[in-house]
Amino acid sequence: MNLETLVDSQFLLAVLSAVAVAGALYSLVMPFFDRDRLKSRMKTVALERDKLRARERARLAAEKSNPREALRAQPKAQLKNVVDRLNLQTMLADENTQRKLRMAGYRGTGPLYTFLFARIALPVLLLLVSLFYAFVILPDTLPFITRVAGCIIVAGLGVFGPNIYIQNKITNRQLSIRRAWPDALDLMLICVESGMSIEAAFGRVAEEIGAQSVPLAEELTLTNAELSYLGERRQAYENLGARTGVEGVKNVMMALIQAERYGTPVGQAIRVMSDDNREQRMQEAEKKAASLPPKLTVPMIVFFLPVLFVVIMGPAVMQVMDAFK
Repeated sequence: MNLETLVDSQFLLAVLSAVAVAGALYSLVMPFFDRDRLKSRMKTVALERDKLRARERARLAAEKSNPREALRAQPKAQLKNVVDRLNLQTMLADENTQRKLRMAGYRGTGPLYTFLFARIALPVLLLLVSLFYAFVILPDTLPFITRVAGCIIVAGLGVFGPNIYIQNKITNRQLSIRRAWPDALDLMLICVESGMSIEAAFGRVAEEIGAQSVPLAEELTLTNAELSYLGERRQAYENLGARTGVEGVKNVMMALIQAERYGTPVGQAIRVMSDDNREQRMQEAEKKAASLPPKLTVPMIVFFLPVLFVVIMGPAVMQVMDAFK
């Protein structure tokens, strides 16, 4: 295969068509092979709970010998060496970066090092690929400035790629949690009013809500573990609100903190917040329904009205043409 074949428009069109067909087949076939990820995610959470227990025990033991010693999950050695040598954690990471990774479901220092390495490696990789394509495969008729500008744009996409991926994960995760949170509050209210403790209620709700939202079940299980092993219960509630980033969850956690501080009934606080979350979800649905007619205006003008005019005016036009013949 020579370079003329690679830059031929028919060949590129065939390749793009094959990619589109493969993507369509993948979208149609993969749902049949999709497995239930709830068990694997809950197993991961159970391992995280065991790590939390071991970390707390080791921290208590280490305070006697070295109070400043910190126990953290170590990332891969290769990534750690590259990130530490380039000092990427100081230049590219801050508390906001770690918070976004936790909101996306990535906990520990391992995902942080992977994210920082991707922010450096992906632009370089895309730049090399774009340079090869621009100066080896494309014909020489294109100006040099155009090729260089295209390579810089492609490399720039690699700079924002990891952030876009993390933001997309956060959006999908928050959407799943937001949809299942009112139902989780109702289940939690039933558990608390039946005599369960708040820890048992979190565990029970995590088991039941997993079929609807795996991220929410994972976060509730982690909160249940933190309520058992952290020194302050308030910290466990605040961690749940920070990890999800959903306003409804933060409001409920604040209500639980206030209820435990002042001794008010937890069931009453959950009932009030459950009604508020139900009302907010109904308002969001009504808002989407009210915004639907303006959104349909342009599609109706572009797609429906021309077809309607053809159907109505077509017979009359045909009759007039036959009459003039």
